[in-house]
Amino acid sequence: MIIGMKEKKTKVKRIFDSIANRYDLLNHLLSFGMDNYWRKKALKLSGLNSDSILLDVACGTGDVAIYARKMGVKKIFGADYSLNMLKLFHQKSPWIKGNCLQMVAEMIPLKRESVTNITVAFGVRNFYDIQKGFNCFYEILKAGGKATILEFKMPENKIFSSLYKFYFKKILPVIGGIISGDKEAYKYLPESVEEFDEKINLPGLLRNSGFSKIDSYDLTMGIVQVIVAVK
Repeated sequence: MIIGMKEKKTKVKRIFDSIANRYDLLNHLLSFGMDNYWRKKALKLSGLNSDSILLDVACGTGDVAIYARKMGVKKIFGADYSLNMLKLFHQKSPWIKGNCLQMVAEMIPLKRESVTNITVAFGVRNFYDIQKGFNCFYEILKAGGKATILEFKMPENKIFSSLYKFYFKKILPVIGGIISGDKEAYKYLPESVEEFDEKINLPGLLRNSGFSKIDSYDLTMGIVQVIVAVK
């Protein structure tokens, strides 16, 4: 079990370090530009304001943090295990300065009850131990703080689900592999979504960590979900 966790952590870091330079382009292209809408919607559902202290986990190149700053959030931390992603985040947003942290979600180097909000956009399925990650979220959130998860899911409509699977498994890996130069990365990503959707109960894991109020929202015909959990 431990070896498997280490292997996943190493694999995920290698993949995202490899595709970092093409990550933004491919996100926008392969989602037909919907990824921007999904991030903004998740942040609105989080109820962020100028008093919020935000930790964006699996921050990638910083799009969630950038949108949060435009909403008036002044105190923002970006965390990712991929150093290449963090470098690009800093290039896009020099204001982040020393608040970029290279870390995994399961070991967050912040004080207990030090942030009001945690966001994770399309990153939870890459955690090597989701329950441990959510336990860490609960510890560092202030009372009344919120953890917001934005993640892909398999749509329930059978016809749309079939079309979605065809695009996700046949078209996306080819386009992503050609543009990024890493075929393995864009094979892993769609496979991880289906496996994640079949095996992982996010609200249940959040409750196990102590979160009391948990709301779920489906976006774009159910291909994306937003879960907001309150401490």
